[in-house]
Amino acid sequence: MYDPELLRTFLAVTQSLSFTRAAEALGIRQPTVSQHVRRLEEAVGRPLLVRDTRSVALTSEGEAMAGFAREILAAQERAVGYFTGSHLSGRLRFGVTDDLALTPLPKILRDFRQLYPRIDLELTVLQNEALLRRVESGHLDVAFVKRGANTPSPSRGQLVRRDQLVWVAVEGTRFEPDQQVPLVVYQAPSLSRAISVQALERVGRRSRITCTVKGVNGVLAAVRAGLGVAVMARTLMPADLVELPASAGLPKLPHLDLVLLTNRNAPAESAKALTSAILASGAPLKPVQGTP
Repeated sequence: MYDPELLRTFLAVTQSLSFTRAAEALGIRQPTVSQHVRRLEEAVGRPLLVRDTRSVALTSEGEAMAGFAREILAAQERAVGYFTGSHLSGRLRFGVTDDLALTPLPKILRDFRQLYPRIDLELTVLQNEALLRRVESGHLDVAFVKRGANTPSPSRGQLVRRDQLVWVAVEGTRFEPDQQVPLVVYQAPSLSRAISVQALERVGRRSRITCTVKGVNGVLAAVRAGLGVAVMARTLMPADLVELPASAGLPKLPHLDLVLLTNRNAPAESAKALTSAILASGAPLKPVQGTP
């Protein structure tokens, strides 16, 4: 049986592709992260990561181990919850962005409720900025939100996954070099809206907002109708839309962090149980098939 501590460290590295950020997320030193990964590789007998001074990547064996690690930790979490979770009770207010709510995350929440039936889980689905305000004001205990990868204070919150932002459109979308880029955006304030506009401005590319929406279903409907392009996290892109290639002439976009934020006044044990369940599952974020 592989040491759960080593598996957690390995998953933290795979989610951030950075030994430094994994150490920050786990609250340990970077040499300890390196030691844990080395010990796991020794136990497996195969290299799991390819790393140099500039990048970290998974080997094919590392991809397989990441899946096994999530299953092992999730099973451990279920066992712990079964034998110790019955004493946890009370209200726990959890918030999530609407695009993350369209992933398999609801199944994680359903499993959590079965493990902790005495916790009254209240779910709020809102846009990112509204969730951040509610955590800050104490109206939410835990929130699953998006944050720019270069946001100050990276240690605030628990990193679930680092994702790549991409330009998303309906298949066959083409732009002329001098054509204004039609944008489908969320109402301000919006992280993806700000990033898309700023990225185009930096390269001197003109744009125009063709559709402003309140939620992810509006974004998907507008893009599917060919009204414009949108910025999305790569793992949240539905299968019927395409990522525009570099040949489209649009600027490369930054990374995005998906993080769990916990209010300092939240019920500590219940909040930890929920965040642990999401982290242990690996939070599979590919949209469920058939999502409209």
